[in-house]
Amino acid sequence: MHSILSRFDLTKNIVYIAFVVAIIFFYLVIGDKFLSTTNILNITRQTAMISIMAVSMTFVIATGQIDLSIGSVAALASLIVALMLEATDSILLSVGVGLGFGILTGALNGVLITALGVPSFLVTLGMMGIIKGLAMWITATSAIPIRNNGYNTIFGLGTVFGIPILFVWTLVALAVGLFVMNYTTFGKKALAVGGNEVAARYSGVNVTAIKIIAMTMSGFTAAFAGILYSGRMQAGRFTFGEGDELTVIAAVILGGTSLFGGTANVFGSVVGSLLIGIINNGLILGGLTVSQQMMVRGAIVILATALGTRGFRFLRKGPKG
Repeated sequence: MHSILSRFDLTKNIVYIAFVVAIIFFYLVIGDKFLSTTNILNITRQTAMISIMAVSMTFVIATGQIDLSIGSVAALASLIVALMLEATDSILLSVGVGLGFGILTGALNGVLITALGVPSFLVTLGMMGIIKGLAMWITATSAIPIRNNGYNTIFGLGTVFGIPILFVWTLVALAVGLFVMNYTTFGKKALAVGGNEVAARYSGVNVTAIKIIAMTMSGFTAAFAGILYSGRMQAGRFTFGEGDELTVIAAVILGGTSLFGGTANVFGSVVGSLLIGIINNGLILGGLTVSQQMMVRGAIVILATALGTRGFRFLRKGPKG
């Protein structure tokens, strides 16, 4: 028994255990309504933006960095696209400008982190405030409606063979993330930088470039998440993405990526996002108030992360004596 447990990495597998347990628990409590096709598809819609941002956040955390600006970037990107559509009615131009904003913001975060030597936590925390204030200022906190039906269909309301387009975009992001992490030199170098930056630098890895690319990826997917928010809600709003940074980070850590860098699990990050979505959905269907939902979600995230990183260590070590 001990030999089996010693080979079982709880840190990397806690998210899958919790995923199954959550489904069984809410099914027993709520009943068939929880596992209905309508509800399952609704969960995939609700978690799409978090899942997509979690894919790139996996690379950021794998390099030993953090990005707290993603929620604000998503909000401002949604407003930029909405304003561009209002002015030009061009989907391609509007999406391009929105994604360009995300790329530039992510690259700027990366440059500030590497050039100034300021911790990513502080840089992106400051950037979060700047972008949030800008999003509120340029629209006077008003929502910008999007009346382009083609845009709303492609980036929010459409389906592909009955599958929500938002979940299709999630699968695309997952596939790209898995490929980059597992089959490109960038993925290997990102892990090397997070594992031991000094050793990576001495082995010829351009640490500065790796960090900037990872932060740029994060900005890009945050902007894309904002586009999906605006497509689903048919408007741009400064409140989109509020609090998403913490949810995304929790999903990535639950998925098996080390908060200290060096290890990563892209697939686990998306499963972590779905797990949080399942918990949110189950609590709502269970009739809990908003305050109660916040308390339960917070407790579950803390417990699951603790179990994955430190808990049950005695099982792997075996009894003393």
